[in-house]
Amino acid sequence: MSVVAVTHRLRIEGLRAEVGGRPILNGIDLEVASGEVHAVMGPNGAGKSTLSHVLMGRSGYTVSGGRVLLDGVDLLALPAWERAREGLFLGMQYPIEVPGVSLQDALGEAFAAAGRDRREVTARLEAEADRVGLDRRFLDRPLNVDLSGGERKRNETVQLAVLRPRFAILDEIDSGLDVDALRAVSRRVEAATGETGLGVLAITHYSRLLTELHPDRVHVLAAGRIVASGGPELAEELERTGYAAYAEG
Repeated sequence: MSVVAVTHRLRIEGLRAEVGGRPILNGIDLEVASGEVHAVMGPNGAGKSTLSHVLMGRSGYTVSGGRVLLDGVDLLALPAWERAREGLFLGMQYPIEVPGVSLQDALGEAFAAAGRDRREVTARLEAEADRVGLDRRFLDRPLNVDLSGGERKRNETVQLAVLRPRFAILDEIDSGLDVDALRAVSRRVEAATGETGLGVLAITHYSRLLTELHPDRVHVLAAGRIVASGGPELAEELERTGYAAYAEG
């Protein structure tokens, strides 16, 4: 949680989406401000990953209603790369391999596309890799190729820290992490909320992530809708009771 003054807002208004004609999101309303951490929790099949894909603009999903605004800019009207340029970042549940392209090269191109000095990338990469415990030898290797699950999540966190987006969507960033990796990744993300005013939408099944990445708000997503919202105590309740009470949305 952060003491950074609010300067940016990500607003999701009545978001509806479907896949192959089947409704998945049935009217999502959510707002995240600079420096805030919002956790989205819920049972399997609730639409959590669909939410992250739709926000970032992955193909295969049809938006049937609603708006997503970042500082007033309608992200749904933009391709994925322009959403990234506006300040949105997706930490994927299953980071993909990109043979032939190193992390150094990828971030260098991202800096150039944003009008930033790509000569700054190397120093920032090395500093952030050290900070989250990612071996520097991975920085010049093909992106995510032959990396373990934990190394890929550290790699995603390095990208996030170097790029400094306004908002990060973290799709089960805790998946596949051991205790040490979870702590390193979570603490780096939380530090960014104070250092750069990063706003975070963290999608997760389990409250273990939230013992390190402390949420301002917790939301329960079930049957494609936000059916409950509260403070950190809601995550603790879900840990005790599970999602049975929300199974019908």
